[in-house]
Amino acid sequence: MSEELEMIIEDAEASMKKAIGFLEVELVKIRAGKANPNMIDGITVEYYGAPTPISQVANINIMDARTISIQPWEKSMIQSIERAIIASNIGLNPQNDGANIRLYLPPLTEERRRELVKKSSAEGEQSKIAIRNIRREAIEQVKKLQKDGLSEDVAKDAEKDIQEITDRYIILVERTLAAKEKEIMSI
Repeated sequence: MSEELEMIIEDAEASMKKAIGFLEVELVKIRAGKANPNMIDGITVEYYGAPTPISQVANINIMDARTISIQPWEKSMIQSIERAIIASNIGLNPQNDGANIRLYLPPLTEERRRELVKKSSAEGEQSKIAIRNIRREAIEQVKKLQKDGLSEDVAKDAEKDIQEITDRYIILVERTLAAKEKEIMSI
């Protein structure tokens, strides 16, 4: 197989790996009843005029299975962190005791669990779409090489390899979703 074809296949696989990584990051943000410090990743607070992630202005700890504790390094940041958490719309109400902020995760109802499974499935579907788009682009590149003189047999073999990689990553998405669904639905 030519070097160009190998590069196309390697690039496609690397992009698919990134899509899986993105899915895993997004699924961590969907709470399954257990406290996880990653749930507040992406929430920024105004710190000396610059939007700064909470993890860079406070210590974040897990106190128990349903409680996240946020201890700001500066007491003046408590109000800002509280406002940022409320504005982030993650479904948690911060409790402020003057020195720390605690986030209590309420037990999930059956209805809420089903909503979270749907949300997880939607994230999984987005990943599958991304993987299929990567496949389509890689196959288009192979066809372009075929027009430039690549033999039809080699092009078909490359397309088959790309399809096998795609199938492998789609199965990985489904396994990841099944694990998340099991985590959400377990009481």
